[in-house]
Amino acid sequence: MFSLAAIKALQIYGIAIAISLFVAVLIKVLVNVTGRVEQGTKKAATPAPSAPKPESAPDIPDEVVSVITAAIATITGPHRILTIAESSRSWTREGRSALHSHQPKH
Repeated sequence: MFSLAAIKALQIYGIAIAISLFVAVLIKVLVNVTGRVEQGTKKAATPAPSAPKPESAPDIPDEVVSVITAAIATITGPHRILTIAESSRSWTREGRSALHSHQPKH
């Protein structure tokens, strides 16, 4: 009734299903175990005393801001902002038309 190939195919499907089920159960067990372990360590850890919050933050002097800005500029290197304006959108139109074109370019 069934050919040898069909019987082999059903055996392979059965083995694949059994292995998939085993792996899914194993993952579920591992997730539950690690979750319980993390909950246990959170309960065992004592909370660290929090630092007192300042009443109000004083205004930062301009000199401090300039020193921090200079330090960042020294670390990152020289950068220049050429322009702060909206650029033309032609490059986006060209890119979209190239992506949606049905004529591949080689």
